[in-house]
Amino acid sequence: MLSRSSWLHLRIPFSYFLLPVFLFATAVSPNITGSNLLWSFLIIHLLLYPASNGYNSYFDKDEKSIGGLKNPPPVKKGLYHLALLFDVVAVLLGALKINLTFAVMLVIYGLVSKAYSHPAVRLKKYAITGWFAAGVFQGIFTFVMCYVGINGYGLENVTKVDVLIPGLLTTIMLWANYPMTQVYQHEEDGKRGDRTLSILLGIRGTFIFAGLVFAVAGAGFVMYFNAFTSPKYASAFVIAIVPVVIYFLIWFFKTYRNLDNASFGYTMWLNFISATCLNIFFIYLFLDATHILQLYR
Repeated sequence: MLSRSSWLHLRIPFSYFLLPVFLFATAVSPNITGSNLLWSFLIIHLLLYPASNGYNSYFDKDEKSIGGLKNPPPVKKGLYHLALLFDVVAVLLGALKINLTFAVMLVIYGLVSKAYSHPAVRLKKYAITGWFAAGVFQGIFTFVMCYVGINGYGLENVTKVDVLIPGLLTTIMLWANYPMTQVYQHEEDGKRGDRTLSILLGIRGTFIFAGLVFAVAGAGFVMYFNAFTSPKYASAFVIAIVPVVIYFLIWFFKTYRNLDNASFGYTMWLNFISATCLNIFFIYLFLDATHILQLYR
């Protein structure tokens, strides 16, 4: 359980790529406390996500690059127990430090993530179902879970339009990004019999599909900020994603000419640029919309 291999497969730094969902939920939260913000962040990013990563790695047993690990070491039995331990600790802390609603949502997220890779269900092998489930549970479900944790709310406080719409936008964004995380894994996925959406679409088709869905997501974010916040945030969002669009288009043209460019390295750079731009934007949105910096002037 304590082997270096098992800890590497938790891929804790990979949580950085999922941080925009948490920061977006923070930016639109009306009842933030320092304690809830800290605990929900630690539980989700240092326990829940790594547990999911480790569990998936245990059943996938990839021999080539996976998200966050260019050269994954062989999987050991201890990884399975370590991932379950992280899950249990996450749920216990969620109940003790936040509330029961948050803890239950952590359990549901953990169960769905296990269904994604466990051979008895293995949602990953179904192109459309796997893609849809990943977008919903890493998108709107996680957004609502973060919102509950950050604010200490129950479910009765999260069924409002101004919560559900940004949650849905995160899902659409993830539906655009998710096939891109599979574009370099066709060989590995194919060996296990997994028919991912990227395999179904093909490499070039994956880029075209992701670009179209990303355009829908971007338009949705702009309309949301114009309608619910301020046009200046819509403009700031567009500026923030310009580096992502430029990188994506350059990579697309390179890959269109040579499919070998659909590689781990290019994928990780897309994830890093996208996450960094969105993280910066959502931090700006939080600081500016809450006027928190004015307290220190």
